[in-house]
Amino acid sequence: MLRSWKKTIATLVALSALVCAVPALAGDVLRMATTTSTQDTGLLDALGPAFQKDTGIELQWTAVGTGKALKLGEDCNVDVLMVHAPQSEKEFLDKGFGMDRKEIFYNDFVIVGPLKDPAKAKGKTVAEALKAVSAAKASFVSRGDDSGTHKAELKLWKAAELPVPDKESWYISAGQGMLATLAMAAERGAYTLVDRGTWYKYEADQKGKAPLTILVEGDKPLLNQYSVMPVNPAHCPGVRADLAKKFSDWITSAKAQKFVGEFKVAGKPLFTPNAKK
Repeated sequence: MLRSWKKTIATLVALSALVCAVPALAGDVLRMATTTSTQDTGLLDALGPAFQKDTGIELQWTAVGTGKALKLGEDCNVDVLMVHAPQSEKEFLDKGFGMDRKEIFYNDFVIVGPLKDPAKAKGKTVAEALKAVSAAKASFVSRGDDSGTHKAELKLWKAAELPVPDKESWYISAGQGMLATLAMAAERGAYTLVDRGTWYKYEADQKGKAPLTILVEGDKPLLNQYSVMPVNPAHCPGVRADLAKKFSDWITSAKAQKFVGEFKVAGKPLFTPNAKK
């Protein structure tokens, strides 16, 4: 009888623990695929707790290039996307993989390079700078990872009426995230394209001794727009569309937009909020 009573108590304790664990494991956890820039800048580490405080929903994310993030959505491995490759996002929507895309904030890309600037790219337009780099056969490090930054770079070569120099010895494909690409460019005395937010983070980490510097900025093609996009439950029945909508509504709210606009690294704002209700 005593053994039976103890077994019943143990079973009740186990069931109680299981019931308590369910909300934390599945009920209030939102899975997001996003870009390395939002992680490298520290934005996600600040955004996640703020979202959970306001909604009670835990945000779990995977930071990869935008191409890989979109693939995670297509394969139903996440509930929502926060990415920065507008053309690819629209194709994702057209295929029925995503829904309700909303622009949320932007920054811009810059071309950075060695202090000596062997290609004399400083102050030129993007097209002029890429032509100068190509003519000088100066080293250029590409993300090479199908990220939003990589997609933007490929468009810039095309807009400059130049073939992507992926067969040239001076063009190096990193196949890595932005901070790793910057480190490679610094090591090789090369040029690269980087979003301004990640550049500020890199620059701050160098404590005034960065071997690279901004050479091209402010040109219209360098705009870098970020968007939020829930995965379509019609394509992926198992996704938490309800939680994805809550995140989309939250990130476009006045409170969250103010939070993003005031987020800084080394005293410098990284993103400009531009959500429209």
